[in-house]
Amino acid sequence: MSAAIGRRAFGGVVAAALVTVLAACGKKKPEVVPSASGVDPVVTVAAIDNRFEPASIEVKEGDAVRWVFKGVMEHDVVAEDGSFVSELQKTGEYVHVFTKAGEYPYDCSVHPEMTGVVTVK
Repeated sequence: MSAAIGRRAFGGVVAAALVTVLAACGKKKPEVVPSASGVDPVVTVAAIDNRFEPASIEVKEGDAVRWVFKGVMEHDVVAEDGSFVSELQKTGEYVHVFTKAGEYPYDCSVHPEMTGVVTVK
């Protein structure tokens, strides 16, 4: 076998291994949880320019939070525990009612640097 063929074969093996490792590391987005309707949110969070604003909020049990999507890029909100999961969207809103006390970290599935947390008292 020539050196060129050997290098190509080795490169193919390395590429296949890299794809396998990256696929195993990627987290799968949970199923979308429908947006709540007929409720008045007590806090609104903007999803814009690869950040949530404000990134950290505190609400009471039974309160609703609204995320408003703005800008040119698609974003979503995905709770670490899967309790709230929106569609990817550029505009519009998503509302979730928090019924149990605790901390609910979340992020954007396509921009993992976009993180936030809802603390429910």
